Amino acid sequence: MREHHLKILFFASAFLLLVSLLFISRDAGISGDEEVHYLHSEEVFEYFATFGKDRDALNTPQTHLQYYGQTPDNMATILIHWFGIEDVYGFRHLFSSFIGWLCIVVAAWFAVWLKGYRAGIITLILFAVSPRFLGHLQNNLKDIPFALAYIAGVFYTLKLTYARFKSSSPISISLLIASIAFSVSIRAGGILLAFYLLFAGVLFYVVEYFDRRQIKWGDVQRTFVKLLVFSAAGYLLGLLLWPYALQNPIVNPWKSYQVMTDFPTTIRQIFEGQFVWSDLKPWYYLPKYMLITIPLVVFTGLVLFIFYSKSVLRERHRITYGFLILTTIFPVLYVILLKANLYGAWRHFQFVYPGLVILAAIGINEFLVQAKLKWVKVAVVVVFVGLLIHPVRFMTKSHPYYYLYYNQLVGGVNGAYGKYETDYYYHTMRSGAEWLSGYLSENNLKGRLVVGSNFPVKWYLRDHPNLRFEQFQYQFRNDKNWDYAIIGNSYIQPGQLMNGNFPPEGTIHVVEVDNVPLCAVVKRRTKASWLALEAYRNKNYALAEDNFKKALIQYKKDEHIYYRLGKSLSLQGKSTEAKEALESALSVNPNYEPALKLMGQLAFQENDVVVAKYYFEHLLEVNPKFFSAYVELAEIYDQTQPERARELLKTCLRIYPKYKPAIRALAETYQETHPEIVDKYWEYLNTFN
Repeated sequence: MREHHLKILFFASAFLLLVSLLFISRDAGISGDEEVHYLHSEEVFEYFATFGKDRDALNTPQTHLQYYGQTPDNMATILIHWFGIEDVYGFRHLFSSFIGWLCIVVAAWFAVWLKGYRAGIITLILFAVSPRFLGHLQNNLKDIPFALAYIAGVFYTLKLTYARFKSSSPISISLLIASIAFSVSIRAGGILLAFYLLFAGVLFYVVEYFDRRQIKWGDVQRTFVKLLVFSAAGYLLGLLLWPYALQNPIVNPWKSYQVMTDFPTTIRQIFEGQFVWSDLKPWYYLPKYMLITIPLVVFTGLVLFIFYSKSVLRERHRITYGFLILTTIFPVLYVILLKANLYGAWRHFQFVYPGLVILAAIGINEFLVQAKLKWVKVAVVVVFVGLLIHPVRFMTKSHPYYYLYYNQLVGGVNGAYGKYETDYYYHTMRSGAEWLSGYLSENNLKGRLVVGSNFPVKWYLRDHPNLRFEQFQYQFRNDKNWDYAIIGNSYIQPGQLMNGNFPPEGTIHVVEVDNVPLCAVVKRRTKASWLALEAYRNKNYALAEDNFKKALIQYKKDEHIYYRLGKSLSLQGKSTEAKEALESALSVNPNYEPALKLMGQLAFQENDVVVAKYYFEHLLEVNPKFFSAYVELAEIYDQTQPERARELLKTCLRIYPKYKPAIRALAETYQETHPEIVDKYWEYLNTFN
């Protein structure tokens, strides 16, 4: 096909993709971070609307969002206010999809610049069959815009480099500055693009010197003055909609970067069948997730790029390809070496995906150009088309939950269930809420009702004024007072998923993808457990016992009710019955942490140190951040093995250096033998009193 025809096909495909993405965005759910980012954007809007008098945007101790520029969120909220848009999240999803489309088009145009329109078309196709990227594109106004800024910054840096830093168009320079600004305005780490720009200048002149054995130092000086001006302009423009950065444009973005590299929020998610903390995961967490969730056709393209790399790198774009590879791989290697706190699969690294797709598209393009034997070309094309089927079929069947995709290496979502996270971003809650809305209307339930959930659902049910809302953690669901509940399968121990304890008892509707239950709508069978908890809090343990037993008639698979019953019994001195209740809790969930702890405590009270050790050690295997268990287990070991006790407490303090009970306990282990060490620990303890 001639280049002119390929050009028409390229632009037609890009336009068709835009229409499709905007249409798809209408069905997107609210993502896990979206509500807090939207609420913060409202605070930012108020900050500017009051000319800085409203300071709420500068004080976010729980969400830490003051450290994010989050310009795309802020822009969406500004437009919402200007145009009086009522469907807030619908507009945000439309806006996010448009930004995602821009990211795809910039990446495709990058490929056109490198290899022509065929490579650009292949890039569009690869993005169109990338479920994870398309899933986040619908509602992720943080990671997808950053991906746009990142690939655009790399692209326009290379265009400037290829123009030898002289004759690049004002439009390209403006877009380069805008890319740096946009990246900084989302995350402080976006300043990396400015360093890339300076590095590109160094790389260019190093290659120039080795090629020609001379460089003009006057040109070098003028070039780096330009690059510093471009970088500074991008940096300063990136702070315009960021209240925290505006307070101190030099110091505060640096503080933000430090927070981002050691983010204080850690969570537990499923990885390789284990419930792991985000800061204690294996080093290969990020590459493993990318390996099992990126479509195999992209990896095939990357293999072809490596195969044809010798001929590709001989061409005029050898610096370009080297730079593109570096900017794609470096961030991944950096966080692995840094042992950074990561969660949500590779959501935070969507920005490296456009680079991978471009390289894969060029690999496929090179094969189509260089393959000589017709039958080989036909056979490989058939393989490519076959590899497209899996992600396309998944998106067709699982609309709009594209981001749940797992490739053939783990057997799709069904194969990944219980081994890796599925709906960690709560997209399916929308389907559950919409089903419940219809159910309430069909059954004419207009009286006062409480809807519980483990993720906010109020927006979806805003047309039901008779509803009140209660949020809970999944395992504590029956502690709360609710009539109906919408529950996503996030932050649930993998054993509970694999043994069929999700969906929970009382489920009247299930949202499934690939035969996997992701969201359950539950009707409350009895509120006896809630009444029991009220009695428990009032120290009426006999009444609490009675009501917990009533609740267990309806909820035989709720380990937390068994635990509450066991606690109530233990407080009445009914140790044997308490242990029976706790054993029932552990038969439902062998890794239920509160039950393991209480069993250890009861055993220790009865001087059964062997059993007590077993439960506390098992508890720490399940959760190495259950810090009080280190102290209680150390107390047992200190009687006969003080060195083992100290080792346990030091392990605890390596994870949480400021855990005061562990510091005190560690000091006490030296009380009789090394009082001078005791003094040092007390001095350390006083440093953060």
